[in-house]
Amino acid sequence: MPGDLPTRWVAGKNDQNRMSSTHLSLHYHIVFGTKDHAPMIAPEWRQRLHAWIGGAIRTLGAIPEEIGGVADHIHMLVGFRATHRLADVMRETKSESSRWIHETIGVRGFHWQDGYGAFTVSNSQRAVVRRYIQDQEQHHLKRTFRDEYRAILERCGVEFDPQYL
Repeated sequence: MPGDLPTRWVAGKNDQNRMSSTHLSLHYHIVFGTKDHAPMIAPEWRQRLHAWIGGAIRTLGAIPEEIGGVADHIHMLVGFRATHRLADVMRETKSESSRWIHETIGVRGFHWQDGYGAFTVSNSQRAVVRRYIQDQEQHHLKRTFRDEYRAILERCGVEFDPQYL
């Protein structure tokens, strides 16, 4: 009841305390791979795929901050707006990029895995994640996708069943 609220919370009183618009900093580090982690993303067209995915994400109204990966998986740092739903962005991105690979690149047997990992990134860690994505080629000279992904899950405190990695 308005009478029960402190004066500072009553509508019309102290309007300087009201939020006039929505402000957010919502960034995800998203990881997804090829079906069965098959090394299907060839170096000859990998950069074109990353650029195409960036364009698709922009078309959806999100902000692709960094996209990279190797032959069997992709990492993305993406900024979201308040109206975005992660599942919708991922469904569209994976579906449309798969279609692009089939039609433009000509790899008919290409498929993404069903799932993905998405981890929130604080503003203070965005540069760290961006560098991590840029260094994927060097990183995977020493570490498998499975080991990398397990480490991300553990660092983020996500429970998982190893048989589904």
